[in-house]
Amino acid sequence: MEKKTRYIPAMHYHWLTPLYDPLLRWTVPDRKLKGVLLRQAGVQLGETVLDLGCGTATFALEIKRLHPASEVVGLDIDPRILQIARRKILRAGVEIGLHLGDAAQLPYPDQIFDRVISSFVFHHLTSEDKLRAAGEAFRILRPGGELHVLDFGKPHNGYARLVSYLVRWVEELMDNVRGQLPEIFRAAGFSLVEERGRYATLFGTVALYSARKI
Repeated sequence: MEKKTRYIPAMHYHWLTPLYDPLLRWTVPDRKLKGVLLRQAGVQLGETVLDLGCGTATFALEIKRLHPASEVVGLDIDPRILQIARRKILRAGVEIGLHLGDAAQLPYPDQIFDRVISSFVFHHLTSEDKLRAAGEAFRILRPGGELHVLDFGKPHNGYARLVSYLVRWVEELMDNVRGQLPEIFRAAGFSLVEERGRYATLFGTVALYSARKI
């Protein structure tokens, strides 16, 4: 019998999944942060981009809008949230491939993407799966390809430390708040790993990271 992969839904509970988009807009400067992430990623003409943990495809749609000549693919482990994503893509009338899969075991061959972009996904993963997911991103990237990540980072003030302490009981946040994501990316094989910026949100500090496959 095939073993089912356990995962934490985007809003921690399945019944909150339909509220994902409005709740994110109310609690986190999502549009602004993802805009910064996309500019950081520097997608070039005709590149192939994976939105790792694409959720409702808001970010994948923005990538496609700004880079219509690029092939954009979204992957998520949650079939319910992918149903929402498919409806949004259909309404937008664009071509974006959506796949059901696990970030720690990607269903793609080696070296087929130029960019892997991930927004608020790694904090859902256990320490072991964070390393596996980073290793999988490294595997599917072409030489010279880049990983760009937006996620919770090391708290930069007292409020962020308090919020991180409270939230860690319901999420896999310890690696994030200890500032260990760059170490995880290096352990997966990436070079030129950088923290590119930190931002304060209602739920604590979020950080931007970049890494390259040499």
